[in-house]
Amino acid sequence: VQLQASGGGVVQPGESLRLSCTTSGFTFNTHALGWFRQAPGKEREFVAGVSWTGGRTYNVDFVMGRFYASRDNAKNAMYLQMERLKPEDTAVYFCAAGRQYGVPWSDADTFRPQSYNYWGQGTQVTVSS
Repeated sequence: VQLQASGGGVVQPGESLRLSCTTSGFTFNTHALGWFRQAPGKEREFVAGVSWTGGRTYNVDFVMGRFYASRDNAKNAMYLQMERLKPEDTAVYFCAAGRQYGVPWSDADTFRPQSYNYWGQGTQVTVSS
């Protein structure tokens, strides 16, 4: 199983970035997908996700209206569009996948790192003027 995140970089406040995560080695279209981030000295936190069908997307308050998760089942890929970036968005961003089809999964599970069994290596996003 491989998840490869890319697209991070250094941007100025207010700019946009699009992260990508290519995957292989598992049945992509049965898995919920999540994006998490971890800043130095802080715990890993959920930022956005999308259900296995693609029909539901999830965000947290501090990125609402700025970050959008999406998936392309034909390409086994997931994306995080980030807009109006702020310095506090600086972190390593991780993509993750957790089997959702055919197993008990509540909305709350979407936000928990423990729900995801496959993780990418992370890509650094730095927002600085």
